[in-house]
Amino acid sequence: MGKTRSSSSSPSLPLRWWRRTLVLVFIGFVAVTFIVWDRITLTRDHTVEVLRLNEELIDLQNLLEDLKNYLRDLGLSIQLSDRVSEPAKESIGQDDPTNFQRREQVKDAMIHAWSSYEKYAWGQDELQPQTKNGIDTFGGLGATIVDCLDTLFIMGLDEQFQRAREWVANSLDFNKNYEASVFETTIRVLGGLLSAYDLSGDKVFLEKAQDIADRLLPAWNTPSGIPYNRINLAYGNANNPGWTGGNSVLADSGTEQLEFIALSQRTRDPKYQKKVENVIKELGRTFPLDGLLPVYINPHTGATSSSIYTFGAMGDSFYEYLLKAWIQGNKTEAVKHYREMWETSMEGLKSLIRRTTPSSFAYICEKNGRFLSDKMDELACFAPGMLALASYDYGPGEAEKYLSLAEELAWTCYNFYQSTPMKLAGENYFFSAGQDMSVDTSWNILRPETIESLFYLWRITGNKTYQDWGWNIFQAFEKNSRIETGYVGHKNVNTGIKDNMMQSFFLAETLKYLYLLFSPPSVIPLDEWVFNTEAHPFRIVTRHDHEENFGALGQQKPQVLTKTHPNWI
Repeated sequence: MGKTRSSSSSPSLPLRWWRRTLVLVFIGFVAVTFIVWDRITLTRDHTVEVLRLNEELIDLQNLLEDLKNYLRDLGLSIQLSDRVSEPAKESIGQDDPTNFQRREQVKDAMIHAWSSYEKYAWGQDELQPQTKNGIDTFGGLGATIVDCLDTLFIMGLDEQFQRAREWVANSLDFNKNYEASVFETTIRVLGGLLSAYDLSGDKVFLEKAQDIADRLLPAWNTPSGIPYNRINLAYGNANNPGWTGGNSVLADSGTEQLEFIALSQRTRDPKYQKKVENVIKELGRTFPLDGLLPVYINPHTGATSSSIYTFGAMGDSFYEYLLKAWIQGNKTEAVKHYREMWETSMEGLKSLIRRTTPSSFAYICEKNGRFLSDKMDELACFAPGMLALASYDYGPGEAEKYLSLAEELAWTCYNFYQSTPMKLAGENYFFSAGQDMSVDTSWNILRPETIESLFYLWRITGNKTYQDWGWNIFQAFEKNSRIETGYVGHKNVNTGIKDNMMQSFFLAETLKYLYLLFSPPSVIPLDEWVFNTEAHPFRIVTRHDHEENFGALGQQKPQVLTKTHPNWI
């Protein structure tokens, strides 16, 4: 027995060592697990606490902004600093490295475009990059400066914004013997000034906005209230261009509601709102069952004239503003008629939808009398964003249908770009059986509509595919349109021949929507702001029956931007 014990004692030492080692490993594993779990819990708790603090920070920012607006309405000029530390600002909203890098590249594009304009065309309406000079396409109103104020502000380009602000304050003069487009002047100049005011609180922008609006108002002095589309800014003489046969254009006459309503609210003067809302009342008197209007309207009688029906040029933004005037009024009963007219028009839009073979691209036809034309403008690519923006206010079934249609049309618009050698869209397209799509008018002038719709679809669905599509389009602009002295369009997207114009809307709309496409949704949230058709954001102000909240912006919850500007009240 002793021998047995002796024979078994030789392996006992390593066995005990392995057992002890396993026990120690197990204890170590448990200890490390507890430590890691504790750190995870602490990290999660820290994240929750940071989010809570950010929410409190936003609430404090909103209270401060309300106080500033209240003091401003009382005529008091008190400087209140609302500067937020950089780490706090960066932590507001969800972001990721890819979006940050893309956003910075878009900002770099804006800096390049703006610096080129400053160097070669300062104070003139638009830059001609290839010849390095400016041109006054809008009568010398500094259109690029005014159109880009809010883009500079949103991107946090403070020095550039301040130089633009000083030019507006000291050099912008509307007393010009020039026959201006009421539509273009409203959406670019009036819209740009109002947006700059809403974002910065600087009253110089509101004063200039009221000046240009007063010069435009005589255009509405017609028997029907339908405005003339051109007016002399110095003398107030209004008329329509000869090529319309004396008629007013639908989009030109029905795309001033947001700007003039906003101006009435901010100045507490109802005259602006009354002029533009009379247009909607006049058109609503005989609004058709399908909600589609031809592009020509007689300003003397208010009757429509025989012409095309389109969601492209001359029709587009009328339908956009029916929806957005409802959003601007915060979707109350006081603005319900806008939504009702818009929904009627969408029944008409659905009647114009066709699909190609073999790829089943959805597109919006134009109509002339009873006949449909298989043609769609790139301008009509605003429609997917419009449909997406409106979709969640339908019931579940209808909402899904409209969002699905929006996504189909966005795919078509994206392929307007992808189908050309340069990956840049032409101006319009035809659709023939068995051929899907083909470019008709082949120029590209840096338009924003497709990017705009991708922005709305990303905001509403959260689908990052729309960000990727937008990035592909931006890269095509960078590759083909960026030159040393700015950005240019192309006379032909098949041959690559460049033009000599940097449109103001490229900076005001295309680059702004690209920047927002890669920004957190907390930057210009869609439940607090509404964009005009030139991408100028206005604050939403709740409207009520039998009363108007003129000047009641202090009651609205303002946006906390990526950069704050404490020097403007």
